[in-house]
Amino acid sequence: MKGLSVEGLTVRLPPGADRAFAVEEVSLSVAPGEILCVVGESGSGKSVTASAVMGLLAPGLSVTGGRMSLSGEDLRVKTPEEWRSLRGRRIAMVFQEPMTALNPLMTVGRQIGETWRTHLGLDAREASRRALDALREVNLPDPEGALRAFPHELSGGQRQRVMIAMALALNPEVLVCDEPTTALDVTTQAQVIALIKELQRRHGTAVLFITHDFGVVAEIADRVAVMQHGRVVEQGTASEVLTAPRHAYTQALLAAVPGRSAPPPRELSSDIVLEVSGLTKTYASRRLFRRRKPVRALDNVSLALRRGSTLAVVGESGSGKSTLARCVVRLLGTDGGEVRVAGAPLPKGRRAAAGLVQMVFQDPYASLNPRRTAGAQVAQGPIATGTPRREAMAEARRLFGLVGLDPESVLRFPHEFSGGQRQRIGIARALAMQPSVLVADEPVSALDVSVQAQVLALLRELQGQLGLSILFITHDLRVAAQLCDEVVVMRNGVVEEQGPIREVFEAPRHPYTRSLIEAIPGRRLMGVR
Repeated sequence: MKGLSVEGLTVRLPPGADRAFAVEEVSLSVAPGEILCVVGESGSGKSVTASAVMGLLAPGLSVTGGRMSLSGEDLRVKTPEEWRSLRGRRIAMVFQEPMTALNPLMTVGRQIGETWRTHLGLDAREASRRALDALREVNLPDPEGALRAFPHELSGGQRQRVMIAMALALNPEVLVCDEPTTALDVTTQAQVIALIKELQRRHGTAVLFITHDFGVVAEIADRVAVMQHGRVVEQGTASEVLTAPRHAYTQALLAAVPGRSAPPPRELSSDIVLEVSGLTKTYASRRLFRRRKPVRALDNVSLALRRGSTLAVVGESGSGKSTLARCVVRLLGTDGGEVRVAGAPLPKGRRAAAGLVQMVFQDPYASLNPRRTAGAQVAQGPIATGTPRREAMAEARRLFGLVGLDPESVLRFPHEFSGGQRQRIGIARALAMQPSVLVADEPVSALDVSVQAQVLALLRELQGQLGLSILFITHDLRVAAQLCDEVVVMRNGVVEEQGPIREVFEAPRHPYTRSLIEAIPGRRLMGVR
């Protein structure tokens, strides 16, 4: 058959792994003009399957059984030279994180043009012309400028468009997309999904789309394959799997997807624990040693967090929400305005502010030191402020138990924990300083829906037990609706709308807020209202 076919694929893990096979007896196919979504949690084997069909398995992994074919050709017998000729020309991939997949030392134009220079032998001028056409096809707002730009000078959504342009440069038969929308805000995510669907229809490409987000599945999939522990447990059309799932695992994943409807409002304290007044922050950036126009990241931002409540700050990438978080915890200085905690001005220095405001970061692995044990990192704040080491480690063990981890795992290193467990360590580390305010900056954006639900439930539980006041930064409005009491909507450094979460989501006043809600993926098919 034309397109991609996988029959009985088995990939062995190296000795000492938690199971013998990364994927076992996996069979699936995707025809020209069709989009097959492979969905599952981390460790389900979906990305290993994608890597196998691209001939890009990591060292230590090996295909030990099954057949993979591209339009009838056996991929397992291809030599490394044949694979290099095949990739890009007949089968191409869009990676999850374009910043790591793109060469930071080459301009975007040179990187896209390399495809035609390598496979077709075109000269630099013709390759550059085709690269410009490719950037126009993926609807970049300034294709000429993007051609000359380096990857770090583009936004996340723009970099992902560049990756799509590179992947489709030679009009491949099969496009493999590995979590291409995971870290994008809802409007950029919607744009990328629409772009992939449009280009797929235009070129008749077979698309294998890897994701853990059922909302994305609802928007893009023709058919769905659900994977668990390396096996396919359910397959069917998108409508069948999403509206009448047969397997208990599929049902559990769908149940964990956050809805848009906010829970009934609860009575909130009138006591303001965090008050931000007229905060401004400007970045005076440079581009290759040439000054650019200053960027006003925060423009007279004001908000108030009530004691014991959760305030969401939502907006697209570049809206200023993460800059706000870093200013509140004193990781960044400000140009003007004031931050007050419990009625008193927040101290200017980070060390002085550490006992009042603590942060849970977006990427728990990057924010943890890989060379120190998890317990030592939870205890380091109290030790730095004078707590005896023995006492601080005892408290670290207590906090591990509080966040749902084995207290004895304080002696393990970060790489020995899963993503969700690492985020729990980050929460324990923040709580060790007994802060008045917890700032959570996109703490669940990189997690599977089921793990995401667990972390959100943990934050709600801790808030009830400890009376936590949480400033919750997110681009996922579904998450905000489930956890938060009030919401602030930001765009281009300005607060566009704020109020009780249920009121804002059910009757948004600002057109920008309405556009964010309309962009929530999958809400019509999945019944999310």
